Amino acid sequence: MPKSTFFNLHDSKRAKLLQAAEKEFARVPLSQASIANIVKLACVPRGSFYQYFHDKEDVFYYLLKLHTDKRRVYFLNVLKESNGDLMDSMDQVFRTMLIELTEEEHLKFLKNAVLNVTHEIEDSFTELFLGKQHEVDAVNQVRDLVDFDKLNIDSKQEFFHVMQILTSVTFRNIVDKLSRNLSHEEAIENFRIEMDLLRKGLSKANSEG
Repeated sequence: MPKSTFFNLHDSKRAKLLQAAEKEFARVPLSQASIANIVKLACVPRGSFYQYFHDKEDVFYYLLKLHTDKRRVYFLNVLKESNGDLMDSMDQVFRTMLIELTEEEHLKFLKNAVLNVTHEIEDSFTELFLGKQHEVDAVNQVRDLVDFDKLNIDSKQEFFHVMQILTSVTFRNIVDKLSRNLSHEEAIENFRIEMDLLRKGLSKANSEG
């Protein structure tokens, strides 16, 4: 997280610094990003950067959190509007993110993050659905909106694991779409097949007799 001095900055200065960082992370992966380029774009001394952030990773994951928080709000709204249909809500979030990541110029940073996925980046994406470090309140917030009559779940523990599975499937399909340059139609079809398999289950019940 940024240092307290960052939050004491005027809104316009904070925005300018974040815009500069986002532009740099859209240009290259985190490992190749340059603090020198960020401060040059933001028109601030290099020393000032370290007054606001510990390092480039600090500002990168803060930006990722801002994006994740925004999409979490969207996910919760979709869940409400679908009357708690979890599977349909995940489908809509997936389709929306496909459009955002491939068609919206200002989200090149997010696309670059997904294309250069690390364990930390995947964890950040998971926060979209399960909250930071799987916070109980965040999971409960989702669970309280879900219509459990549409799911074959018997406990809170099962719900948590179902959310982990759905999140993993969604994230992997987004990575697959971008890394393999699939069309929207191909990506949506692949996602649909996997979601349908989850809906049906994989194991046939033993027939009696």
